[in-house]
Amino acid sequence: MQRISALRESLEPWEQLSRQVADVEALAELIAEAGDEQPDLEAELDQELSQARREFEKLELATVLHDKYDTAPAILTITAGAGGTEACDWAEMLLRMYQMWAQDQGYDFELISTVPGEQAGLRNVTLRVTGRYAYGYLKAEAGVHRLVRLSPFDSSKRRHTSFASVDVMPEVPEAEQVAIPAEDLRVETFRSSGAGGQHVNKTDSAVRITHLPTGISVQSQGDRSQHANRRAAMQVLQARLAQRERDRQKAELEGLRGEKGDIAFANQIRSYVMQPYTMVKDLRTGSETSDVQGVLNGQISDFIRAYLLHSAGKAVTENAQ
Repeated sequence: MQRISALRESLEPWEQLSRQVADVEALAELIAEAGDEQPDLEAELDQELSQARREFEKLELATVLHDKYDTAPAILTITAGAGGTEACDWAEMLLRMYQMWAQDQGYDFELISTVPGEQAGLRNVTLRVTGRYAYGYLKAEAGVHRLVRLSPFDSSKRRHTSFASVDVMPEVPEAEQVAIPAEDLRVETFRSSGAGGQHVNKTDSAVRITHLPTGISVQSQGDRSQHANRRAAMQVLQARLAQRERDRQKAELEGLRGEKGDIAFANQIRSYVMQPYTMVKDLRTGSETSDVQGVLNGQISDFIRAYLLHSAGKAVTENAQ
Protein backbone atom coordinates (compact mmCIF):
# COMPACT_ATOMS: atom_id res chain seq x y z
CA MET A 1 0.00 0.00 0.00
CA GLN A 2 2.90 2.36 0.69
CA ARG A 3 4.31 1.60 -2.77
CA ILE A 4 0.92 2.26 -4.39
CA SER A 5 0.58 5.52 -2.45
CA ALA A 6 4.05 6.65 -3.54
CA LEU A 7 3.34 5.84 -7.20
CA ARG A 8 0.00 7.63 -7.07
CA GLU A 9 1.66 10.66 -5.50
CA SER A 10 4.15 10.74 -8.38
CA LEU A 11 1.59 10.15 -11.15
CA GLU A 12 -1.30 12.41 -10.17
CA PRO A 13 0.57 15.74 -10.58
CA TRP A 14 1.51 14.79 -14.17
CA GLU A 15 -2.11 13.91 -14.95
CA GLN A 16 -3.22 17.21 -13.48
CA LEU A 17 -0.62 19.09 -15.55
CA SER A 18 -1.79 17.26 -18.70
CA ARG A 19 -5.34 18.50 -18.07
CA GLN A 20 -4.02 21.99 -17.41
CA VAL A 21 -2.10 22.03 -20.70
CA ALA A 22 -5.21 20.83 -22.54
CA ASP A 23 -7.13 23.77 -21.07
CA VAL A 24 -4.40 26.16 -22.22
CA GLU A 25 -4.53 24.73 -25.74
CA ALA A 26 -8.32 25.08 -25.83
CA LEU A 27 -8.08 28.69 -24.68
CA ALA A 28 -5.42 29.44 -27.33
CA GLU A 29 -7.67 27.94 -30.04
CA LEU A 30 -10.59 30.04 -28.83
CA ILE A 31 -8.54 33.22 -29.09
CA ALA A 32 -7.30 32.23 -32.58
CA GLU A 33 -10.83 31.55 -33.79
CA ALA A 34 -12.12 34.86 -32.42
CA GLY A 35 -9.64 36.68 -34.62
CA ASP A 36 -10.03 40.06 -32.90
CA GLU A 37 -7.85 41.06 -29.99
CA GLN A 38 -9.16 39.67 -26.73
CA PRO A 39 -7.16 41.42 -23.95
CA ASP A 40 -8.93 39.62 -21.12
CA LEU A 41 -8.58 36.18 -22.70
CA GLU A 42 -4.96 36.81 -23.68
CA ALA A 43 -4.12 37.87 -20.13
CA GLU A 44 -5.80 34.72 -18.85
CA LEU A 45 -3.83 32.64 -21.36
CA ASP A 46 -0.52 34.18 -20.22
CA GLN A 47 -1.40 33.49 -16.60
CA GLU A 48 -2.44 29.88 -17.24
CA LEU A 49 0.64 29.25 -19.38
CA SER A 50 2.99 30.66 -16.73
CA GLN A 51 1.36 28.52 -14.06
CA ALA A 52 1.65 25.40 -16.22
CA ARG A 53 5.29 26.18 -16.94
CA ARG A 54 6.07 26.55 -13.21
CA GLU A 55 4.34 23.26 -12.46
CA PHE A 56 6.25 21.54 -15.27
CA GLU A 57 9.58 22.82 -13.96
CA LYS A 58 8.71 21.51 -10.50
CA LEU A 59 7.77 18.08 -11.85
CA GLU A 60 10.77 18.02 -14.17
CA LEU A 61 13.02 18.49 -11.17
CA ALA A 62 11.33 15.60 -9.35
CA THR A 63 12.29 13.25 -12.21
CA VAL A 64 16.00 13.64 -11.41
CA LEU A 65 15.44 12.93 -7.71
CA HIS A 66 15.54 9.15 -7.87
CA ASP A 67 18.54 8.31 -5.70
CA LYS A 68 17.96 6.02 -2.74
CA TYR A 69 17.67 8.72 -0.08
CA ASP A 70 16.27 11.64 -2.07
CA THR A 71 12.88 11.50 -0.34
CA ALA A 72 14.42 11.28 3.13
CA PRO A 73 14.67 14.07 5.71
CA ALA A 74 17.93 16.03 5.54
CA ILE A 75 20.41 16.66 8.34
CA LEU A 76 22.46 19.80 7.76
CA THR A 77 25.54 20.87 9.66
CA ILE A 78 26.77 24.43 9.12
CA THR A 79 30.33 25.12 10.28
CA ALA A 80 32.03 28.51 10.35
CA GLY A 81 35.36 28.50 8.56
CA ALA A 82 38.05 31.07 7.83
CA GLY A 83 37.03 34.55 8.95
CA GLY A 84 36.68 34.49 12.77
CA THR A 85 33.65 36.36 14.12
CA GLU A 86 32.65 37.24 10.57
CA ALA A 87 32.47 33.55 9.68
CA CYS A 88 30.37 32.75 12.76
CA ASP A 89 27.93 35.49 11.80
CA TRP A 90 27.88 34.12 8.24
CA ALA A 91 27.04 30.64 9.55
CA GLU A 92 24.07 32.11 11.42
CA MET A 93 22.96 33.94 8.26
CA LEU A 94 23.03 30.65 6.35
CA LEU A 95 20.96 29.01 9.08
CA ARG A 96 18.32 31.72 8.67
CA MET A 97 18.42 31.32 4.88
CA TYR A 98 17.71 27.60 5.08
CA GLN A 99 15.05 28.10 7.71
CA MET A 100 13.18 30.58 5.49
CA TRP A 101 13.56 28.29 2.46
CA ALA A 102 12.17 25.34 4.45
CA GLN A 103 9.20 27.38 5.63
CA ASP A 104 8.47 28.46 2.06
CA GLN A 105 8.53 24.80 0.96
CA GLY A 106 6.18 23.78 3.76
CA TYR A 107 8.91 21.70 5.41
CA ASP A 108 9.44 21.17 9.14
CA PHE A 109 12.62 22.69 10.53
CA GLU A 110 14.23 21.51 13.78
CA LEU A 111 17.39 22.70 15.50
CA ILE A 112 19.35 19.80 16.96
CA SER A 113 22.45 21.49 18.37
CA THR A 114 24.21 24.85 18.32
CA VAL A 115 27.68 25.98 19.32
CA PRO A 116 27.76 29.80 19.62
CA GLY A 117 30.67 31.90 18.42
CA GLU A 118 32.85 33.73 20.92
CA GLN A 119 31.47 37.18 20.09
CA ALA A 120 28.55 36.63 17.73
CA GLY A 121 26.92 34.11 15.44
CA LEU A 122 27.43 30.37 15.49
CA ARG A 123 30.57 28.28 15.32
CA ASN A 124 28.56 25.19 14.44
CA VAL A 125 24.88 24.26 14.11
CA THR A 126 23.08 21.05 13.20
CA LEU A 127 19.49 21.04 12.01
CA ARG A 128 16.93 18.65 10.58
CA VAL A 129 14.62 19.45 7.66
CA THR A 130 11.66 17.13 7.14
CA GLY A 131 9.47 16.91 4.05
CA ARG A 132 9.25 14.95 0.80
CA TYR A 133 12.52 15.35 -1.16
CA ALA A 134 14.12 17.41 1.63
CA TYR A 135 17.46 15.64 1.17
CA GLY A 136 17.05 15.45 -2.59
CA TYR A 137 16.85 19.23 -2.81
CA LEU A 138 19.26 20.18 -0.05
CA LYS A 139 22.08 17.93 -1.22
CA ALA A 140 22.63 20.69 -3.79
CA GLU A 141 23.77 22.94 -0.92
CA ALA A 142 26.66 20.78 0.28
CA GLY A 143 29.95 22.62 0.07
CA VAL A 144 31.69 25.85 1.06
CA HIS A 145 29.78 29.13 0.85
CA ARG A 146 31.70 32.43 0.57
CA LEU A 147 30.46 35.86 1.68
CA VAL A 148 32.01 39.22 0.75
CA ARG A 149 30.66 42.31 2.56
CA LEU A 150 31.49 45.37 4.62
CA SER A 151 32.01 44.02 8.10
CA PRO A 152 29.50 45.11 10.78
CA PHE A 153 32.15 44.08 13.33
CA ASP A 154 34.90 46.29 11.87
CA SER A 155 34.88 49.89 13.10
CA SER A 156 36.73 50.88 9.91
CA LYS A 157 33.97 49.29 7.79
CA ARG A 158 36.44 47.38 5.67
CA ARG A 159 35.44 44.64 3.26
CA HIS A 160 35.79 41.11 4.65
CA THR A 161 35.57 37.65 3.11
CA SER A 162 34.05 34.86 5.22
CA PHE A 163 33.54 31.16 4.67
CA ALA A 164 31.19 28.52 6.06
CA SER A 165 30.65 24.92 5.05
CA VAL A 166 27.32 23.16 4.69
CA ASP A 167 27.37 19.40 5.21
CA VAL A 168 24.21 17.57 4.11
CA MET A 169 23.32 13.99 5.01
CA PRO A 170 20.14 11.95 4.56
CA GLU A 171 18.49 10.69 7.70
CA VAL A 172 18.79 6.92 7.77
CA PRO A 173 15.39 5.15 7.84
CA GLU A 174 14.78 3.25 11.05
CA ALA A 175 14.65 -0.07 9.19
CA GLU A 176 18.20 0.53 7.89
CA GLN A 177 19.77 1.73 11.13
CA VAL A 178 22.54 -0.50 12.43
CA ALA A 179 22.51 -1.90 15.93
CA ILE A 180 25.26 -0.22 17.95
CA PRO A 181 26.50 -2.11 21.03
CA ALA A 182 26.06 -0.12 24.23
CA GLU A 183 29.76 -0.56 25.07
CA ASP A 184 30.63 1.32 21.86
CA LEU A 185 28.87 4.45 23.07
CA ARG A 186 29.79 7.07 25.66
CA VAL A 187 26.72 9.07 26.63
CA GLU A 188 27.14 12.35 28.48
CA THR A 189 24.53 14.83 29.64
CA PHE A 190 25.01 18.53 30.27
CA ARG A 191 23.01 21.69 30.74
CA SER A 192 22.14 23.32 27.43
CA SER A 193 22.65 27.03 27.01
CA GLY A 194 19.60 29.27 26.74
CA ALA A 195 18.47 32.87 26.63
CA GLY A 196 18.65 33.17 30.38
CA GLY A 197 16.03 34.17 32.94
CA GLN A 198 12.94 31.98 32.99
CA HIS A 199 13.98 30.39 29.67
CA VAL A 200 17.27 28.92 30.88
CA ASN A 201 17.32 25.14 31.13
CA LYS A 202 17.93 24.15 34.76
CA THR A 203 18.36 20.41 34.12
CA ASP A 204 21.01 18.38 32.31
CA SER A 205 18.79 17.75 29.30
CA ALA A 206 21.40 18.16 26.54
CA VAL A 207 23.02 14.94 25.36
CA ARG A 208 26.40 14.21 23.79
CA ILE A 209 27.05 10.75 22.34
CA THR A 210 30.48 9.55 21.26
CA HIS A 211 30.93 6.47 19.12
CA LEU A 212 34.13 5.08 20.59
CA PRO A 213 35.33 2.92 17.65
CA THR A 214 35.24 5.85 15.20
CA GLY A 215 35.54 8.84 17.54
CA ILE A 216 32.43 10.43 15.98
CA SER A 217 30.77 12.73 18.51
CA VAL A 218 27.30 14.25 18.19
CA GLN A 219 25.16 16.29 20.50
CA SER A 220 21.57 17.48 20.76
CA GLN A 221 20.16 20.26 22.91
CA GLY A 222 17.16 21.41 20.95
CA ASP A 223 14.56 19.92 23.29
CA ARG A 224 13.92 20.28 27.01
CA SER A 225 13.52 16.51 27.23
CA GLN A 226 16.71 14.50 27.70
CA HIS A 227 14.98 11.51 26.11
CA ALA A 228 14.07 13.52 22.99
CA ASN A 229 17.61 14.91 22.74
CA ARG A 230 19.09 11.43 23.04
CA ARG A 231 16.83 10.21 20.24
CA ALA A 232 17.80 13.16 18.02
CA ALA A 233 21.51 12.64 18.74
CA MET A 234 21.22 8.96 17.81
CA GLN A 235 19.58 9.92 14.51
CA VAL A 236 22.51 12.20 13.71
CA LEU A 237 25.00 9.52 14.77
CA GLN A 238 23.32 6.93 12.55
CA ALA A 239 23.44 9.40 9.65
CA ARG A 240 27.14 10.09 10.21
CA LEU A 241 28.02 6.42 10.50
CA ALA A 242 26.15 5.73 7.27
CA GLN A 243 27.93 8.67 5.66
CA ARG A 244 31.25 7.25 6.84
CA GLU A 245 30.44 3.99 5.06
CA ARG A 246 29.52 5.88 1.90
CA ASP A 247 32.77 7.80 2.27
CA ARG A 248 34.52 4.47 1.97
CA GLN A 249 32.65 3.85 -1.26
CA LYS A 250 33.72 6.98 -3.10
CA ALA A 251 31.55 6.58 -6.17
CA GLU A 252 28.37 6.54 -4.09
CA LEU A 253 29.66 9.36 -1.91
CA GLU A 254 29.94 11.69 -4.90
CA GLY A 255 26.29 11.10 -5.70
CA LEU A 256 25.08 11.71 -2.16
CA ARG A 257 27.21 14.45 -0.75
CA GLY A 258 29.58 16.09 -3.20
CA GLU A 259 33.20 17.06 -2.77
CA LYS A 260 33.86 19.74 -0.18
CA GLY A 261 37.48 20.02 0.99
CA ASP A 262 38.76 22.75 3.29
CA ILE A 263 36.47 25.59 4.34
CA ALA A 264 38.41 28.20 2.42
CA PHE A 265 38.67 30.14 -0.82
CA ALA A 266 39.64 27.44 -3.30
CA ASN A 267 36.75 25.13 -2.44
CA GLN A 268 33.63 27.31 -2.46
CA ILE A 269 30.57 26.26 -4.44
CA ARG A 270 28.79 29.62 -4.23
CA SER A 271 29.78 33.24 -3.67
CA TYR A 272 27.54 35.87 -2.09
CA VAL A 273 28.92 39.35 -2.81
CA MET A 274 27.38 42.39 -1.10
CA GLN A 275 30.25 44.83 -1.74
CA PRO A 276 31.44 46.47 -4.00
CA TYR A 277 28.53 45.09 -6.09
CA THR A 278 25.68 42.68 -5.39
CA MET A 279 25.70 39.18 -6.85
CA VAL A 280 25.21 35.58 -5.86
CA LYS A 281 26.88 33.11 -8.21
CA ASP A 282 26.98 29.33 -8.11
CA LEU A 283 30.41 28.35 -9.37
CA ARG A 284 29.31 24.84 -10.39
CA THR A 285 26.54 25.86 -12.79
CA GLY A 286 27.21 29.52 -13.52
CA SER A 287 23.75 30.48 -12.22
CA GLU A 288 23.69 33.97 -10.76
CA THR A 289 21.43 36.77 -9.53
CA SER A 290 21.90 40.31 -8.27
CA ASP A 291 19.16 39.86 -5.64
CA VAL A 292 21.47 38.96 -2.75
CA GLN A 293 18.92 39.90 -0.10
CA GLY A 294 16.29 37.72 -1.74
CA VAL A 295 18.65 34.75 -1.68
CA LEU A 296 19.53 35.36 1.97
CA ASN A 297 15.79 35.43 2.64
CA GLY A 298 15.51 31.86 1.40
CA GLN A 299 15.04 32.26 -2.36
CA ILE A 300 17.51 29.52 -3.32
CA SER A 301 15.22 27.22 -5.34
CA ASP A 302 16.61 28.43 -8.68
CA PHE A 303 20.15 27.52 -7.58
CA ILE A 304 18.99 24.12 -6.35
CA ARG A 305 17.14 23.45 -9.59
CA ALA A 306 20.08 24.48 -11.77
CA TYR A 307 22.50 22.26 -9.83
CA LEU A 308 20.25 19.18 -9.85
CA LEU A 309 19.55 19.44 -13.58
CA HIS A 310 23.24 20.11 -14.25
CA SER A 311 24.23 17.06 -12.21
CA ALA A 312 21.64 14.89 -13.96
CA GLY A 313 22.93 15.98 -17.36
CA LYS A 314 26.51 15.37 -16.33
CA ALA A 315 25.64 11.87 -15.09
CA VAL A 316 23.94 11.03 -18.39
CA THR A 317 27.01 12.22 -20.34
CA GLU A 318 29.38 10.19 -18.17
CA ASN A 319 27.24 7.04 -18.54
CA ALA A 320 27.17 7.49 -22.32
CA GLN A 321 30.95 7.75 -22.39
